[in-house]
Amino acid sequence: MEVIALKGLPLVKRGDRIDELIVHALEEQNLRLEDGDVVVVAQSIVSKAEGRVVDLRTIEPSRRARKLVGQLDKDPREVEVILQQSKEIVRLKHVLIARTEHGFVCANAGVDHSNVWDEHVTLLPKDPDASARQIRDGIKRAVGVDVAVIVSDTQGRPFRCGAVGVAVGVAGIKPLLDMRGRRDLYGKELKTTITSPADALAATAVAVMGEANEGTPVIIIKGAVYERGFGSARDLVMPLERDLFR
Repeated sequence: MEVIALKGLPLVKRGDRIDELIVHALEEQNLRLEDGDVVVVAQSIVSKAEGRVVDLRTIEPSRRARKLVGQLDKDPREVEVILQQSKEIVRLKHVLIARTEHGFVCANAGVDHSNVWDEHVTLLPKDPDASARQIRDGIKRAVGVDVAVIVSDTQGRPFRCGAVGVAVGVAGIKPLLDMRGRRDLYGKELKTTITSPADALAATAVAVMGEANEGTPVIIIKGAVYERGFGSARDLVMPLERDLFR
């Protein structure tokens, strides 16, 4: 498997077409996409292109936000934005863990102040799967290849230290791989094994993408093993009735 950071992308602004920026950068880098390649795009630039950026100077914190500031080392205006993006507050103790409208459970409901202008924060795309589909369709129209697209975010994990990349939007890839019924090296049948190629590829991409000032928010993965097809990143969310830790 080959993992390539796409260089030469400009700073993304509202209204930019991510697919067009990718195609232009591929040409500049003399890279060719092939059927089956995976294009992983950082959520931050998707959010910027879609106008999912909030100027904190326009936000008036609610009484609830001001009250929570005592438990969180955060700007009360940012806390207010987090509350607006939260369907449910799951945990609150030095960090705010929320369930978003998408169903994702993550810190700060996905609201992020990194890699954006001062006194601004980015929100998760309104529909990350639709964002991935739009990028995929645009690439297919431009260069005639059938790729998979993953919109990635970096999130922490409940029982592990360190944040990793996860898929918050997918297109052209089945996010889960059901291996039940297959046999292991010793002939034993797999009873419960379901893996997540979408998350695995997002984590791989983010490891190359970086988290600081690398300026490479798009990764091309060649030779990845996954099942083509339709699905949603929401398929990766643990259903409440099966959540043993709530």
